[in-house]
Amino acid sequence: MEKKIAVIKGDGIGPDVVEQAMAVLDRVSEKHGHKFVYTEVLAGGASLDKYGVPLTDETVKVCKASDAVLLGAMGGPKWDTLPGNLRPEAGLLSIRNQLGLFANLRPAVMYQELSGACPLKESVTGSEGLDFVVVRELTGGAYFGKRDTGSDENGMWAYDTMFYTENEIRRIVRVGFELAMKRDKRLTSVDKANVLDSSRLWRKVTLEVAKDYPEVRLNHLYVDNCAMQLVINPRQFDVIVTENLFGDIISDESSMITGSIGMLPSASMGSTSFGMYEPIHGSAPDIAGQDKANPIATILSVAMMLKLSFGLDDEAAEIEAAVKKVLEEGYRTGDIMSEGKTLVGTNEMGRLIRDRI
Repeated sequence: MEKKIAVIKGDGIGPDVVEQAMAVLDRVSEKHGHKFVYTEVLAGGASLDKYGVPLTDETVKVCKASDAVLLGAMGGPKWDTLPGNLRPEAGLLSIRNQLGLFANLRPAVMYQELSGACPLKESVTGSEGLDFVVVRELTGGAYFGKRDTGSDENGMWAYDTMFYTENEIRRIVRVGFELAMKRDKRLTSVDKANVLDSSRLWRKVTLEVAKDYPEVRLNHLYVDNCAMQLVINPRQFDVIVTENLFGDIISDESSMITGSIGMLPSASMGSTSFGMYEPIHGSAPDIAGQDKANPIATILSVAMMLKLSFGLDDEAAEIEAAVKKVLEEGYRTGDIMSEGKTLVGTNEMGRLIRDRI
C-alpha cells in the first residue's frame, strides 16, 4: 500500500514529536511492505516566520492532494502579540475548515501503568482505568461565528457569535452515534440548553437523530455539569459529543484526568476517510529541541491514521501494543515520570516503541 502524507511539524516541540511518529510509521512500512510518501509543508508560527501568514494556499493544496495530514503543534508566546487573524491558531482553524474536517475525535484512555499520574483517587477512576471518547464539532460555533471589537462612549466592547445550522449539528451528532454503536452504545450530548438558543437547537436535532439509533442510550448534560461529572465519576462516560467551544474545554479536562496531556492523540475527520492527526498538547516551546517532550500522543495519532484513513487496523494495533509494552516495562518521559521508573527522552522513547513493533 502506498499513501501520501502531508507533514506539518509545526512549532515548539512539534518537530521533536513528529519526527518520532514518522520513524514509527517507517518501521510499520518496513515490516508490512507499505510505502508512506511524506511532503513537508509549513503552518502556524513557522509559516508566519517565513511567509508572514499562518497558512498558505500551497500548504492547503498539498494537504488536499494527500491521503492524510500529520500535524505536530502550533503556536507559542513568540506570536501572542499579533492580531487574531495572524496568530498561529488562526492557521489551525483555517486549515480544518478548508479541508472540511468537522469532527474531532479525542480518545481519553488512562493506562493502568499510569494510574499514579491521574489526579483522581483510584476509588473514582476504578482499577480498570478510563476509556472514553470526546467527539468535538470543529468548524462552527463561537470560533467561526461573527465577531467584532470596538468602542463607544461606554468604553471598549467585543462580541463573538455561537452560530450553528441544523445540518452542522446533525452531521456531528451522527458521528457520535455511529461511534457509540461500535463501543458500549452510550452517548452523552453536552450543551447549555437552559441558556443558549444554539444549544436548544443542538438538543432538538440530537433527539431527532437519536430515533435512528434506538440501541444507543442517550443522555444530555449541561456543559458545567459535565465538567463536574468528569471529576466525580468519569467512568460513566463512553462517547461524549458536543460543540466546538465546549469540546475544546471538555477534551482538555479529559486529558488531565487520564494522567497527562502528552498521552492523548486526536483525529480530525470529514465526510471521507481523509483526516488530520495530531496530539492534543500544545507546542511547549520551553522544552523544544531538548529531548524532553513525550512523543506518545503523536505516535498514537499515527496509529489512528492507520486505522481511520488507511484501514490498517492490525498495524495500528501493533503500535498501540508497543506503547503499552514500553509503559509496562517502566520507561517514562518527564511528564509521566514516577518513583522507581526509568526516565528517557523523546528520542529514546520513540526508539523503544519502534523496537517493540
